[in-house]
Formats: sequence, C-alpha cells, structure tokens
Amino acid sequence: MSLSLSAEQQAFLREQVRERFLRYVRVHTTSDPDSPSCPSTERQFDLLRMLEAECRELGLKEVELLPEGCLLATLPAGDGEAEPFGLLAHVDTSPDQSGEGVEPRCHENWDGGVIHFPKDPALRLGLEDSPELAQFIGDTVITASGDTLLGADDKAGVAEIMTAMAAFTRWPELPHGEIRICFTTDEEVSRGIEGVPLERLPRACYTMDGGLMGELEDECFDAWQLKARFTGVPVHPGSAKGVLVNASMAAARLLASLPEGESPERTEGREGFYFLHLFRGDAEQAEIRLLLRDFDAEENRRRRAVIEDGVARLRERMPRLQVELEWEHQYANMKEGLRQDPQITERAARAIEDAGVTVLRREIRGGTDGSTLTALGHPTPNIFTGGLMYHSTREWVPLKALCAASETILHLARRWTGAAS
Repeated sequence: MSLSLSAEQQAFLREQVRERFLRYVRVHTTSDPDSPSCPSTERQFDLLRMLEAECRELGLKEVELLPEGCLLATLPAGDGEAEPFGLLAHVDTSPDQSGEGVEPRCHENWDGGVIHFPKDPALRLGLEDSPELAQFIGDTVITASGDTLLGADDKAGVAEIMTAMAAFTRWPELPHGEIRICFTTDEEVSRGIEGVPLERLPRACYTMDGGLMGELEDECFDAWQLKARFTGVPVHPGSAKGVLVNASMAAARLLASLPEGESPERTEGREGFYFLHLFRGDAEQAEIRLLLRDFDAEENRRRRAVIEDGVARLRERMPRLQVELEWEHQYANMKEGLRQDPQITERAARAIEDAGVTVLRREIRGGTDGSTLTALGHPTPNIFTGGLMYHSTREWVPLKALCAASETILHLARRWTGAAS
C-alpha cells in the first residue's frame, strides 16, 4: 500500500505546520545551564502546557505533563498490528542568544536577495552566508527579526510532530500503529532526558531535531564539558612583583596553549575541537567552560590529557595558583547503538524518500536527546526539521522543509505498519 497525499492533505500540512510553528516560537523557553532546577527554567512549562491542551484537543491518549518538565502523549494504533515507535522534540531554546520576544518574519516568495532584519540594520542573510538558501528560492523563508534567535531548534520539530498528529486525527484511514510522543526540556544544556520515564517510551524512537531538509543522522559527537575555576592572589599592581597571581591571566595562558587548528571555526566534517563556551573573571577569580567534541572517544581522552598537562604546568609555574577541574561527560556517539538495529534508521530513510526528498546521510556535529536515549537502550536516529544557522540571530527555516518533515512522519508511520510498497 503506497501513500500519496491528496492536494487537500498537502494544503492541510502546509497551513497547520506554518500556524503552529509561528505560534510556538513566540513562547519564551530559553533554558539555563547554571540553574540546578529541573527543568532549568519555569518558562519552559508555558509551551508544555499549551501543547498539553492541544494534545487533548486532538484526542491523543495518556496525555501527561510531568513536574520534571516532560510531556507525554499517545496516538493509539489504527487498524492492523504494528510495533509502536516514539517521536521526540525539545521545547527549550539555546541560551546562546535571547529567546524572549521572538517576532518571526515570513519572507514570502523569497527571490534570492539579501534578507534584512528590522531590529538590527547591520545584520544580513544571503546566499554567501548560507548557500543552502539557494534550494528555497520562491518558497517562504522564515527568520526572526534580528534581536533574537528564531527557535526552529527545536520548535520546528515540535510543530512538525503536532501537525502530523493533527493529520492522523483528521484522516484516521492514514496507516499507523501506536505512536508515543515525548516533548522534553533542557536539551540545549544536555539535560533533555532528565525526568523522562524511559519505561513509557517504545524500544525505537526518532528525534525531530535535525537541520537541512533531507538530513538523517545516526552518528553524533562524543561530548565532554570542563568547568575550570582559577583562584589567584590579588594585590595592587604597583606592588605586585613576586606577590600577584593573576587568575584570569593563568586561565588565558591555558587557553592559548590549546591547538588553534582544533577550534570550531577551523574544523568541519569528522574533525573534533575545543570550544571556549565561557570566560569570566578578574585577577582573583576566573572561570572557563570548555566543550570537547569528537566522533572518536579516544580523541577526546587525548584532549582531556592535553588540558590536564597544561594545568599541571601552570601549577608548577605558579605554586600559589589554585585550579579546580570539573569534568562532565555530556553524551556519547550513538553510532554503535544504532548499528545494532539498522532497520530503525532505514525506515526513516525510506520515509524521507517517500516524501519526495533526497536523503542526506550525515553525522551530527552536535548531539540530541537521541544520543542519550540510544545509550540507554532506545535506538533513536535524528530526522531533519529544516532549520539552519541555529543558535544565532540569522537562524532560518523554509516552509517547504517544515511541510516535508511533517509528511515524512506520515510515511514513517506507514513504514512501521509494514504497509509500504
């Protein structure tokens, strides 16, 4: 049984995903890496409660919003037998840019010219900034207004899942088994699976959290975070000789010792890096946060050793300097877990093709909730949402990709029923 969507169904997807996406991105849901609470910000519940109400309106079952910041819902199976699968997206947005007061702008029938932003006249977006835009000339390109990120990461995924659920509700004859939905919080601060009851998730899941239209990812970074705190000995600089130990200068020396070629701006593809995420301090106290990323866990162990050797040299040079290192393994490469059951990823690949989109097999130069889920025994590849230039004020997503991702979910459900031809 093949699935060819009617013109009415195509128009429904386009209208629904656009309306939902524009509504969701206006809700302020930025997470906070310094907050110990779960979720890290109470404002994430604003979108979760909205989604909870919408899930109930669609007639989904087992709708439950957990106090830890996780929304669960189930689309019951249609006719026939099928193994259930899960769909996940996260509601929080990155703290790298403001997510408050997002004002999305729809550039209808975009002609390929430079896109300008009313809130920042110096900001621009064109083909030289993001060559992928060339694929969407003539389509509607959605951006923010210049002083915030857009929030397609991952409210595009949220909108695409909800749009697919709306389509299943309107056309119950569309083939599908049981689909369990999970909207998470704090993915952007590597805590997305905290509080998620794993026993409520099926064996196989998919995150709708990818980028360019057609992307399908079954490999991600191995990821470490370092919080390093430096404590020096302050004194007036006029009488500092032999007394002053400058904490910020010590931190700067450590950073300067790292290989310049292993930075995000100098790497691509399968190359790993050190990324300075935060530096703050003065002569007495300094703090840095470094992210270590690589597809090979051994390479990250090497990077850890480089840093620890550099700290040892600082301590030898400045005996009164105090340095505290706090390491956190944030997530692991999901490659091996997914290769144990390749059919899960292959069904997604076929579903993308069913939607008329070329499959782009890629590794994620980042991570998703699926990284953690795969390590916990729930193989979870990542499917595109369509957005690009995430975590920036130039973030953008084409309406065509939002529709294609929504349609991909419909085909994926059919693939899980075994009804595909």
